[in-house]
Amino acid sequence: MTSTTVDPASPTGDVTPVPTSWAAMASPSYRHLFFSAAIVIFGVMGQAVARGWLARDLTGTNAGLGGVMLVFGAAMLLATPWGGVAADRLSKRAVLLAAVSALMLSSLAVGFAVVFDAIAYWMLLVASAVQAAAFAFYLPARIALISEVVEPELIRNAVVLSQMAQEAMRVVAPALAGVLIGAAWFGVGGVFLLAGGASALALVFVAALPASPPRAPVTRSPVAEMVDAVRYLRRTPGLGLIALTTIGVVVVGFPYLTFLPALADDRFDVGALGYGVMSGVAGLGAVLAGVVNARPGTGTRPWLTIGWSAGAFGIATIALGFADAFPLALVALAAIGAAGLVFQTTTQSLMLKLSDLEYHGRLQSMVVLGFSGFGLAALPLGLLADAVTLRVTLIGMGTVVIAIAGAFAVIRARHRHRPVAHDIG
Repeated sequence: MTSTTVDPASPTGDVTPVPTSWAAMASPSYRHLFFSAAIVIFGVMGQAVARGWLARDLTGTNAGLGGVMLVFGAAMLLATPWGGVAADRLSKRAVLLAAVSALMLSSLAVGFAVVFDAIAYWMLLVASAVQAAAFAFYLPARIALISEVVEPELIRNAVVLSQMAQEAMRVVAPALAGVLIGAAWFGVGGVFLLAGGASALALVFVAALPASPPRAPVTRSPVAEMVDAVRYLRRTPGLGLIALTTIGVVVVGFPYLTFLPALADDRFDVGALGYGVMSGVAGLGAVLAGVVNARPGTGTRPWLTIGWSAGAFGIATIALGFADAFPLALVALAAIGAAGLVFQTTTQSLMLKLSDLEYHGRLQSMVVLGFSGFGLAALPLGLLADAVTLRVTLIGMGTVVIAIAGAFAVIRARHRHRPVAHDIG
């Protein structure tokens, strides 16, 4: 969407379009992508609350929570390279359809298992593996498709709006899931079934997306395709630094999500509803940051933004570790959500702007590898939390994230003379 203004410097008084915070929504194809992603994330976020609560109920330990995330991370690690290659080789719409279908079927399977009192911990592990593989194909294709459905100057706005929608679902879905889990007539099984229904609705919007333009036939193997992408990453100034920083922050910092059930249950004694509120507050912080970040004129110094937002994320994680009262934890989570959104949208949009279209899927899949690492890190971090307390673990996680942000700033300062993009629109 755009507004208009008269250019005073023009002798004819030409009307010049002025981009607004919602400019990317002018594209019908982007709207379909936007709404489908929002619905998918609604189901995923609600299900995440249910999965965490169910895993803790079945095992009673932080390691049990970490085990689910370990399987998720391992499956994503194996599937992600294939997801990136598929996004660059195949129709992104077809990849999204297959991925969302897998999310739907796995959600329904767990939901019915809970409803019929047949659920077991191993079923959660299998569902986590299936959903991780689906995400490994879904995320690179969704992010890469943005550059095909909006104009280059709107890529950053489109990425911010997509992330805002995702974080808005983190406000609504976890809180709703927390309420529904506590309702005897709905419960954990109902939340999984609701997530499956949401994925089914998202399929309708995905089916309306345009097919990607045809690509030249590729004779190389998927492994060779990923090797080529790694070489491209290394030879393109700035891309490698952004990718490594993103992976580091996600792997070390984002496992805080894994420990929210333990914080809600053990430290604050607020139950499933409190767990949902905690997840929702983090999402609310992200939405508020997105509203500011989507405004025209923001994002003109992306390199600086990446550094300070990563540092702020680390500081907020340390604050969460120290928080002894539930309201203080909510403040820390709001800050984590805000810093995380600014960090993710800036790195994603800058990578899209710095890279060629034919590499978008594979490069985004490399970033998604950070989320597989996040899953792999969850189990050892869970074991560490059981051994030395969750407080010490969270403080350590935040400290390492701050160190990563500092390393990014130092390396970037040493290579400021290199010809990389400074303005991403």
